[in-house]
Amino acid sequence: MGLLQKIFGTHSENELKRIYPIVDEIEALGPQMEQLSDEELKNKTQEFKSRLKDTETLDDILPEAFAVVREAAGRTLGMKHYRVQLIGGIILHQGRISEMKTGEGKTLVSTLPAYLNALTGEGVHIVTVNDYLAKRDAEWMGQVHEFLGLTVGVVLNSMDNDERRAAYNCDITYVTNNELGFDYLRDNMVIYKEQLVQRGLKYAIIDEVDSVLIDEARTPLIISGQSDKSTKLYEACDILARQLEKGEASGEFSKMNAIMGEDIEETGDFIVNEKEKNINLTEDGVKKVEKFFHIENLADPENLEIQHNIILALRAHNLMFRDQDYVVKDDEVLIVDEFTGRIMPGRRYSDGLHQAIEAKEHVKVKRESKTLATITFQNLFNKFEKKAGMTGTALTEEKEFREIYGMDVIEIPTNRPVARKDLEDAVYKTKKEKFNAVCDEIEKAHANHQPVLVGTITIETSELLSSMLKRRGIKHNVLNAKYHELEAEIVAQAGIHDAVTIATNMAGRGTDIKLDDESREAGGLKIIGTERHESRRIDNQLRGRSGRQGDPGESRFYISLEDDLMRLFGSERLMQVFETLGVEEGEQIEHKMLSSAIEKAQQKIESNNFAIRKNLLEYDQVMNEQREIIYEERRRVLDGENMRDSIFHMINDYIENTVDAEVSVDQDYEDWDLIELNRVIGAVIPMAPVTPDDVKGMGQKELKHLLKERAAKAYEAKEAEFPEPEHIRELERVVLLKVIDAKWMDHIDDMDQLRQGIGLQAYGNRDPKIEYKMLGYDMFGEMTQAITETTVRTLMHVRIEQKAEREQVAKVTGTNKDDTALREPKKRENKKVYPNDPCPCGSGKKYKQCCGRNK
Repeated sequence: MGLLQKIFGTHSENELKRIYPIVDEIEALGPQMEQLSDEELKNKTQEFKSRLKDTETLDDILPEAFAVVREAAGRTLGMKHYRVQLIGGIILHQGRISEMKTGEGKTLVSTLPAYLNALTGEGVHIVTVNDYLAKRDAEWMGQVHEFLGLTVGVVLNSMDNDERRAAYNCDITYVTNNELGFDYLRDNMVIYKEQLVQRGLKYAIIDEVDSVLIDEARTPLIISGQSDKSTKLYEACDILARQLEKGEASGEFSKMNAIMGEDIEETGDFIVNEKEKNINLTEDGVKKVEKFFHIENLADPENLEIQHNIILALRAHNLMFRDQDYVVKDDEVLIVDEFTGRIMPGRRYSDGLHQAIEAKEHVKVKRESKTLATITFQNLFNKFEKKAGMTGTALTEEKEFREIYGMDVIEIPTNRPVARKDLEDAVYKTKKEKFNAVCDEIEKAHANHQPVLVGTITIETSELLSSMLKRRGIKHNVLNAKYHELEAEIVAQAGIHDAVTIATNMAGRGTDIKLDDESREAGGLKIIGTERHESRRIDNQLRGRSGRQGDPGESRFYISLEDDLMRLFGSERLMQVFETLGVEEGEQIEHKMLSSAIEKAQQKIESNNFAIRKNLLEYDQVMNEQREIIYEERRRVLDGENMRDSIFHMINDYIENTVDAEVSVDQDYEDWDLIELNRVIGAVIPMAPVTPDDVKGMGQKELKHLLKERAAKAYEAKEAEFPEPEHIRELERVVLLKVIDAKWMDHIDDMDQLRQGIGLQAYGNRDPKIEYKMLGYDMFGEMTQAITETTVRTLMHVRIEQKAEREQVAKVTGTNKDDTALREPKKRENKKVYPNDPCPCGSGKKYKQCCGRNK
């Protein structure tokens, strides 16, 4: 503690002084609450809800609401909140992190703010690190809330959508961080509002907040899937593109041409606009595509993929040139920067063009499976209006919590003074000496009936120690971080006398270890760390498993100069110390200098890891802004909004972009290439072409106005074809959803490829993050233009007899966390039939003599 902190107090001490008067008020209400009957106590919930609807706020009713929960917990669980637990509850309600030592009853603390915030009716999420804890806490702490008339739900990995929806609609929902994140992503992929499972993200209480928001924040959540647009379609379109003939558009417009309804004369199967890198199919080309793919109308919404891919294939063959726009190296298509002529590894052409070129060059067409949706935990939890967290160890990461999540950490004193002895690290020259010393210490403690919990970093170390203890005849349990009920049960028993438990540092986290009387007499739970973790926080968690609620205990870390941490940070200097002191083999060294050197090494690694997570977030921030725009547009469609105005806005945008590309502001109207302009617009919006007389004396602005008017009339004529206005409105929603999803999923993949290759920008003295932002912004612009053009083209060519049905663009095949989740054992759909059972087919024979004969 620094001098200023000694004089003025720490941040936590100063904040706690403001909270103590509120705690006094809650405790003073205790006798009053004890006088209420169960029914009267329960009725308080409705009273609070009514008061909130009037003029009172959550802060106004906090003391009384907390006092009600405290009394309810006493009646249902036989546990009344201690003063320090009331403090923790207030901190959580304020949207901060409550650091409470292991064994201080954090699980009970969460009942206070969860109840208070659930009174708004907007839902509270209590987030845990695994299914076992979510289920346990919902059943255990849920008794308090249900007693007070609130509903409690739990979301488990094995649940279907109906069960999830019901759980999220409860007043308080227990859920793991992974399930919460994947449900958020899946909700933004559904095609009907009724398929949504979550409601708003209002308030989250995160248990083991350091594990969720820091340890797991290095890896984003990813939902992957198999796109309907298989790579085979690129290859098929490439074959067809080679057979189609390039043509030309010719002819001039006069009023007579327009009156006679004559079109521009087109030859061949497609027309190329090299200036704008555009390609359009002619009528003959459309017929050939329809014939090749055996379809009736290429313009139908279900044929969007084919329509898009054949244009891509034609662009690949007619506008993209090898050794000019790209090179082929090691079975890969690499883009050449048009300004510098340098190869840009990792950058891919967007919207499927890269795959079309891969098909053209006969190299492997990538994107067999693709990322359908992704988000980081940082961005996920920052979507909550208010979030809070609790853990035994957060202070070492306070800077990260403040910078990334806007949450400060408040250290809460323990209910009883900590009696655990934390001994100096024991340091050895080699791993072999260290492990022998660990086993000697376990054997010594075991002889005194003292329980021992050995923490390891790796499963490999757990197994090595286990085999060494077996040779010494010491009975023990070995646990790895698999998170299941049996594990939690074994960890809970680790405080019983004679128990020896070897566990990876994260195994059974969140489980309370209680001592029996013999254990207390033997000195309490002995914690042995077999090496220092790269994070001080994880070491502190291990220590904190001993000494709960004033229990006796001790902890010590055993270290060797061959440990990874020591090898990487200053072991040479420490080796010199050993040599100078003349340390013999097997001799143990304890010194504050050694512990201090280790802590400095840990601080370096923590700082480095923070930089990695911050870097990930800065890159994801680009995608996050884009994700918000896309998800907001999708939600409007799902909510059944009338999208007509959006479609007209798209039509106007398309006209603006096309005129800007084809007609210069400085050009005189007589120099405009109307043939090209009419051809490009006509391919998307079938409307009367503009003639030289139509545009006489006009500027670019007036031309845009004229074209917008004609495009609007063309769309109104399309609307008039439908007898029921709602038919075209639903068709608009169907097309928008399909186009947005297809383009967005392609864009996620393209951004991922960009991210992987952008680091090479650093070689050109350019900041990769700035380059990523700029290129990402451009790519998003290209994607929104593609959404606009495809949507407008599809709706302008839609036919009345078409059925408006929504369908998912891609099928989900899995997530990047599937292997970490516990799944229920798969149940047999039908009863097992044994050889001598009657055959289910009804023949009257035994199964082995009938249908089972060839099995």
